[in-house]
Amino acid sequence: MDNKKLTKKGALGRILRYMKGQIPLVVLAIICAAGSVLLSLYTTVLIGRAVDCISENGVDFERMIPVLITIAVIIPAVALLQWLMYFSTNKITHKTVKQLRADIFAHLQHLPLAYIDANSHGDIISRVVNDVDAVSEGLLQGFQQLFTGVVTIIGTLVFMVTLNWQITLVVVCITPLSFAVAAIISKLCFNKFKEQSSIKGELTGYIDEHIGGQRLVKAFGFEKAAEAEFGKINERLNVCGRRAQFYSALTNPCTRFVNSLVYAGVGVFGALNAVKAVSGGFTVGDLSCFLQYANQYTKPFNEISGVVTELQNALASAARIFALIDEKPESSDEDKKVLEKCDGRVQIKDVSFSYVPEKPLIENLNLDVKSGQHIAIVGPTGCGKTTLINLLMRFYDVVSGEIDVSGLPVKEITRNSLRSNFGIVLQETWVFRGTVRDNIAYGKPDATLEEITAAAKAAHAHSFIKRLPQGYDTVITNDAELSQGQRQLLSIARIMLSLPPMLILDEATSSIDTRTEMKIQNAFDKLMQGRTSFVVAHRLSTIREADCILVMKSGHIVEQGTHSELMANDGFYAELIRSRQEG
Repeated sequence: MDNKKLTKKGALGRILRYMKGQIPLVVLAIICAAGSVLLSLYTTVLIGRAVDCISENGVDFERMIPVLITIAVIIPAVALLQWLMYFSTNKITHKTVKQLRADIFAHLQHLPLAYIDANSHGDIISRVVNDVDAVSEGLLQGFQQLFTGVVTIIGTLVFMVTLNWQITLVVVCITPLSFAVAAIISKLCFNKFKEQSSIKGELTGYIDEHIGGQRLVKAFGFEKAAEAEFGKINERLNVCGRRAQFYSALTNPCTRFVNSLVYAGVGVFGALNAVKAVSGGFTVGDLSCFLQYANQYTKPFNEISGVVTELQNALASAARIFALIDEKPESSDEDKKVLEKCDGRVQIKDVSFSYVPEKPLIENLNLDVKSGQHIAIVGPTGCGKTTLINLLMRFYDVVSGEIDVSGLPVKEITRNSLRSNFGIVLQETWVFRGTVRDNIAYGKPDATLEEITAAAKAAHAHSFIKRLPQGYDTVITNDAELSQGQRQLLSIARIMLSLPPMLILDEATSSIDTRTEMKIQNAFDKLMQGRTSFVVAHRLSTIREADCILVMKSGHIVEQGTHSELMANDGFYAELIRSRQEG
């Protein structure tokens, strides 16, 4: 769902649905809000009575002291009820946001890679972090004002009617002006805050992109150009933010103006009624009480307008969050079969695939891989080598045709069971914050230290790991602590530990020096014995011994055979090999 289609009302409704499990806390908050407001309103009545104890003959302490004692008892009770209300609203907010954040992250795990690849990672991060924080702030402010505000408005109206219904009518007649002003400005705010959230996501994406590629930025002297582009996005955010704040800032003074009209109306009509006090009409104490009620009645409107920025920002952010949650996940694996015994056979039958419908990449691809075969995939950049790997792992689904593993179509196999039978080492290394031990055991969390050490030795990573401050228990906090080659060795150690029946090596030794590569290649040769393996490589040393070499060009297999057969054919493969040797 496009976030433009999700209205403010729709976003609010979905946030409220997250609170279904917290009804007891909501009830407690409402009760506490009602209790604190009603006691506060009753205090106003008591103050009016105390005022009436003062006359030109002096102060009637006999009547005033019991009133003051009652006020002294009520004030701590109001404070306690308000504390309980804030405690409840805080808990409601943080539980709601916790569940919302958990749902977003869980949904991210089920989104297809096509969505992750097609959208800015910085924008996705911004939705999970910044937008959720904005919702949290808006909910916290909104609920606290909502519970007390509604009860205050209703309560003051009831109390005012009991005092004088004519003056109350004046108050009620002026109130709709406040609502009208707030509604108009609120709509303007929502649109601007939604735009602001979108630009924030774009800015986060740009920053994320340039921090990750900072070496290249510096290497190509792109700093000034990067600053200029950042400045353009930042300026758009600045302009949009100023307008959003301007519109939200209008709400408070506008509602205050309307509220001042209410206060003035009460003052004028109340003063006229107070003149009749001698004949048992509206007393000075009643007027004092009514003026305080007028302030208390208009206070919620002022407070709500005061937090309109947070509320509108929260709803705009919620729209972006729910747009992400509404993205279509990968197809369900509920009715799929579990691949329990994998013999390593792979058949690709008339497969066609494209990332963009109008730009075909792979067309009518056919391949029959026997169990235990070592398949090398070569070809120029963009010919479809890595795409073939993506299709084997079901990171993407084929447009037409079929891929079978062990005689079963991959679309009929659960993704987890399919992928657990593949060991994969990509050119892009990835390590996460945690110990070296945890990083190696990522695919086998229950592995013993002995097994992890053996895998590290097989990957020739043991020597550099032992030189780390705490060895296998060293915590890796960022990529800078390890070189690219060391991170690649940890990735290879993961595969050495899990020992799956099939292997995918996508330029697995590209970041490793030649001497270490030779050692790892020997380890790979042992590992690949009896296992079906697919190797994407440019170096001749890694493909020469393959049982079958697939030569790809423009999404098609143009040649296949052993190294000697292909060289004897003197075709496209031989041309590739000669060009690399010359290079």
